[in-house]
Amino acid sequence: MTFPIDAVRQQFPSLATTDKGQRRIYFDNAAGTQVPKQSIDRIVDFFHRYNSNTGVFNPTSVEVDALYDDTVKAMADFLGTTDPGEVLIGANMTTLTYQLSRSLAHQFEAGDEIIISRMEHEGNVSPWLQMAEDNDLVVKWLEFDRNSWRAEPALLEPLLSERTRLLALNYASNLTGGVNDVKALTAMAQAAGAIVYVDAVQYASHRLINVKDLGCDFLACSPYKFYGPHLGVVYGKRERLESLRAYKLRCASNDLPFRFSLGTPAFELIAGLMGTLEYFQWLAAEAGCSGDRRSLFEGAYAAMGCHEDALSEQLLSGLVAMPGLTMQGASTLTHRVATFSFTHDRHPASAIARQLSDAGLYCHWGDNYAFEVAKALDLDPQEGVLRLGLGHYNTRGEVAEALTLIEGVLTA
Repeated sequence: MTFPIDAVRQQFPSLATTDKGQRRIYFDNAAGTQVPKQSIDRIVDFFHRYNSNTGVFNPTSVEVDALYDDTVKAMADFLGTTDPGEVLIGANMTTLTYQLSRSLAHQFEAGDEIIISRMEHEGNVSPWLQMAEDNDLVVKWLEFDRNSWRAEPALLEPLLSERTRLLALNYASNLTGGVNDVKALTAMAQAAGAIVYVDAVQYASHRLINVKDLGCDFLACSPYKFYGPHLGVVYGKRERLESLRAYKLRCASNDLPFRFSLGTPAFELIAGLMGTLEYFQWLAAEAGCSGDRRSLFEGAYAAMGCHEDALSEQLLSGLVAMPGLTMQGASTLTHRVATFSFTHDRHPASAIARQLSDAGLYCHWGDNYAFEVAKALDLDPQEGVLRLGLGHYNTRGEVAEALTLIEGVLTA
């Protein structure tokens, strides 16, 4: 079936927004996606009818309790677990990772070892470095292969020892777009006795996650990177979460997932997250899919993935043909998501970004918090890369126009 791009774009009101009459091409999706009207409507409806705190008998409070429970169940289906107690919703991925790192630290001893991949966003680096510093842990670095643009099993094997306690691993790089074999790396680390904490923020907007198939202990993602509001979500195996010392108020619930909920949740954003998950189900139906909620998520992501792959092939083939341009990531679509970064031998990334932004092509530049990746690639610490990120609401026409704009800037 042909991807219903016109119907999809109608679901995103911001796509029709102009800047003094100039259209916008949103190629900054790696930093945060636009939001469908299902999510917007849910947030507005919350403030109209259900703006209440939780846990009491008035009808709005009862509705808020039900909304929270329903959203956590839907998010569990989205991630591939049947246990809603394994789904934590918080302010953002970084905040949740800091919180869990402090709890996990109680299970480690001085001299224990943690491994962090060089592919990480800083949100999956600094919390562990600071935990290691506070607790006299040894930090090892898992490099990535410059040909495959992945952290290969052969690079992990010599780092593992009887004292390895944690592997912090990226699913997809937010700079290079490279996708790791998380399942294989997880199995290796766990065989050595380590806990595996996966950052799937960049992956979740492009491919559907199945935490039970991966086998990881924890997996973090950010709804605002997959067409939702600004929240963070972490999956944790129940046995892992129950074993942790939770930093919480004394009178707060000890039940999962509430024991890791610090303060009153942002219920309006949780309502928005439910709207995003409902959007995926709508998209699956538009693509001709049916079945239970997980099946609809699978159908939506299959349709989105095919469309994004076609756009990615068009964009990547155009970029690699431009003189003076160097891709900082794979030059093929093998083991990558639709996140593309490049440098140029004459034009700094900031200058390219400014000119493209002035022309209405939204993009990002710099290290994009992929601090270790940028150092490993010996990028200019002030300039970094020019980064483009595609989403499923982008079009072939937008890609063609973007390539024309980029070529015009680089040949000037």
